[in-house]
Amino acid sequence: RHRLALTGTPVENRLEELRSILDFANPKLLGKPSDFHARFAVPIERERDENAVARLRAITSPFVLRRVKTDPAVISDLPEKIEMTVRANLTVEQAALYQAVLDDMTQKLKAAKSKEDMGRKGAVLAALTRLKQVCNHPAHFLGDGSGVLRRGRHRSGKLALVEDVLEAVLADGERALLFTQFREFGELVAPFFTERFGVEVPFLHGGVPKQRRDAMVTRFQESGGPPLMLLSLKAGGTGLNLTAANHVVHLDRWWNPAVENQATDRAFRIGQRRDVQVRKLVCVDTIEERIDDMLSGKRQLADLTVGVGENWITELSDDELRDLFALGSEAVGE
Repeated sequence: RHRLALTGTPVENRLEELRSILDFANPKLLGKPSDFHARFAVPIERERDENAVARLRAITSPFVLRRVKTDPAVISDLPEKIEMTVRANLTVEQAALYQAVLDDMTQKLKAAKSKEDMGRKGAVLAALTRLKQVCNHPAHFLGDGSGVLRRGRHRSGKLALVEDVLEAVLADGERALLFTQFREFGELVAPFFTERFGVEVPFLHGGVPKQRRDAMVTRFQESGGPPLMLLSLKAGGTGLNLTAANHVVHLDRWWNPAVENQATDRAFRIGQRRDVQVRKLVCVDTIEERIDDMLSGKRQLADLTVGVGENWITELSDDELRDLFALGSEAVGE
């Protein structure tokens, strides 16, 4: 006689996930899959149509009971979560590599026959990944085994900024979680932080066996545990309790708010006694900053936890892509 569906993420990647849950609990509420796709999925996922978001919320809200841990009725003593976007400049080396990736993508866009051309989509997504790697560190992009520093100087403006942030965190006797979507980047920076700060920096990623992963979490939660922990976003973003940390640093951005929020919630959860500071790093006047601005301006979509990965970027025109990916005049620091 009654049907209930229980979930922490009604939408993580596609709106179809929400439709299927509601179709189980309240059949035909949202109509046939094809109608839902035309009325809601396409306008919201591809066009960021806020009117479609409002319509969908009006239909579904009577059947959705949502409770969040920031609601005082759920838990009265959860501390604050302070989120900030922290901007870093590129080095000259990073800027040169960034422009080389752009030039390569531009050539491939010219060769594509249409926006639906699979080669075009592949070129856009490949360029997006490479530009993220460049913004992280030249050695991450090049994969040549070269060092984090060159002649004692940072090759990455972002990593230099992270070093300053962590120095302040450790000076205050506090602890931090660092998230990256790239295992290769984690393997590059974990030894650097270990040497730089003289502390253990465990790196939890998909290749770590479960028993060792559990031991890492237990050790970090202990009073004398490591002050820093590096995690890959996919392996460490869910199911872990890491409230010993009250700082979270997203080294590179995943353009799905639900995925990032779940990772942040390893520290910001019931049991946390201190305010949690969340820093999301982006490089100035690059694609990282522009997409961050676009997402920040779509709060209704974020509140609906709509995250469609990065595929929507491939639907942009060539001119829109050039504007989005361009290397701006403010990108390079002193």
